[in-house]
Amino acid sequence: MDVIPAIDVAQGRSRVVYWPGASAGVGTPTDRPERIAEVLVGQGARILHLVDVDGAQRAAPANLEAVGAVASRVAVPLQLAGGLEEPDHVRLAFAAGATRVVLSVAILDRPEALRECLAVAGDWLAVGLDPRPDRLAAFPWRRPAPPSLDELVEELLARGVRRLVLGHGGATPDPGLLQTLVRRHDADELVAGGVTDLDGVRRMRDAGVHGLILGEALLSGAIDFPRALEAAA
Repeated sequence: MDVIPAIDVAQGRSRVVYWPGASAGVGTPTDRPERIAEVLVGQGARILHLVDVDGAQRAAPANLEAVGAVASRVAVPLQLAGGLEEPDHVRLAFAAGATRVVLSVAILDRPEALRECLAVAGDWLAVGLDPRPDRLAAFPWRRPAPPSLDELVEELLARGVRRLVLGHGGATPDPGLLQTLVRRHDADELVAGGVTDLDGVRRMRDAGVHGLILGEALLSGAIDFPRALEAAA
């Protein structure tokens, strides 16, 4: 299982100040995404996940300069989420240096836009969704009834999506639900949110998910990245 560090970018800066030597009182804290990325790649990160916080609020990319700064400093895939609503947004993300993109599940209610985004990104496109039944039911679908999780994943796969980012906010992911999802569907499942310690990392590994995205828990020091890599192996 990949452990994928996430950096939430707002107004060009990381929303969480990163100080890898805080426990020992060494080094310097930073909120520069490119500097954080360099440290994490140096510690073994094989993929980075960037969240354009302003873009998500505006429904259009807003921190592409920060994406470019990260891309210029590290040589690993960059997965960008937030504010990517149109094919041209995906093109702009790739031009800035992203190599993977994550769209909102709302794109399913705009099949032509999804088709065009897939034409641009292909297998490097993922769709983000909250797999919790209550969240799926509460989502403002443009259809007579909300889909079940299985129906939703089958629909995404049928349309050509092969990577899912399963966001949980601050809620703890359900290993049983994830394990069932992995067994039933031929997709790459990435889990984001709700994992706050190494035991949580191990539970995600044992559930069989392909990747675990760690943001604040990692940058704040609650989870040590090298140890998380060991727990995921």
